[in-house]
Amino acid sequence: MKTFDTLFADLEQAVAERREGNTLSRVEGGVHSIGKKIVEEAAEVWMAAEHEGDEQTALEISQLLYHLQTLMLAKGLTLQDVYRHL
Repeated sequence: MKTFDTLFADLEQAVAERREGNTLSRVEGGVHSIGKKIVEEAAEVWMAAEHEGDEQTALEISQLLYHLQTLMLAKGLTLQDVYRHL
């Protein structure tokens, strides 16, 4: 099972290794592209929570977390940068 920290480490490694795939293409797409995806995913989280039950809500939250982490990578932010504000 992945955690927030292990997901970030996996994504960070994929970008560092220039591993072809969704993560690298998202990060290379830049902040604007990732930001649009975050807005879309946030809406899907809300709609799932309102209308689709816990399992779908959890799935949508996991997708939102993924896109938030790709934004972090695109901006060069670390987990510590975020944790400092929690």
